[in-house]
Amino acid sequence: MSLIRGLVSTLYCLPKVYKWFYRPYYSMSLLMTVAFPIVLSCPGLCEYLPSQREDSNSCAFDWREVEILMFLSAIVMMKNRRAITLEQHIGNIFLFSKVANVVLFFRVDLRLGLLYLTLCVVFLITCKPPIYMGPEFIKYFSDSTIDEELQRDGRVTWIVEFYANWSPECQTFAPIFADLSLKYDCLGLKFGKVDIGQYAAAAERYKVNPSPLCKQLPSLLLLQGGRELMRRPLVDMKGRAVGWNCTEENIIREFNLNEILQRCKKFSKGEKPEEPKTLLPEKEKKIK
Repeated sequence: MSLIRGLVSTLYCLPKVYKWFYRPYYSMSLLMTVAFPIVLSCPGLCEYLPSQREDSNSCAFDWREVEILMFLSAIVMMKNRRAITLEQHIGNIFLFSKVANVVLFFRVDLRLGLLYLTLCVVFLITCKPPIYMGPEFIKYFSDSTIDEELQRDGRVTWIVEFYANWSPECQTFAPIFADLSLKYDCLGLKFGKVDIGQYAAAAERYKVNPSPLCKQLPSLLLLQGGRELMRRPLVDMKGRAVGWNCTEENIIREFNLNEILQRCKKFSKGEKPEEPKTLLPEKEKKIK
């Protein structure tokens, strides 16, 4: 079912996917994903590769290679069950295809395996996924400006994302957060971001652990007057993040954005808005 859903979403967004491959990251990722089939079908090269087929045809997949590719397909389908966006679906395919290529190349020839692994490391260091550069109504804070801005007007509710550029989850979430800012930004509801890779003091002050092992990134905090009303994902008493999907629907529902937007419209009319009702439930207080 997840494979069908991923295929349908890919076909639906095919024009967008087509434009992606003008970018070096995606075009190079695609090339490295199909590297082993290319080598296997390259005349003048595949004939010299060792093969375990009974007919000694080294230019075709043997049973073990087919088994590895089937296992790869199963892993991709399992990972894509939790994928939120098309970028995540394609990113999972690229990632596990490269892992399969490493295994296949090492199985055929140690030199080819080392060469492909070296190319993967160079690619990882030199070629980063494109950063979202689309429209947004988001203010970027430093560790010295965030407190000043949040306390400037106690009537303004802020949703602040703590992120890091090295995190694939944060890169995937960037267009979702930007879209929310375009839909819900108003005089009494604002959106902000803090790069904790650059401003570690802000992460420490707001208790966001930047370690990839903690899986707290991206973290969304609902703040008013410098006071935290809510956060996702939640963090248990051991400092571990409680699993939560950063989908647009989840954020709208759990942060009560529609209710906050209606309440903040009073602010734009010059009326005094009510105190926010988006307080932490008792079960969240126990977790913290």
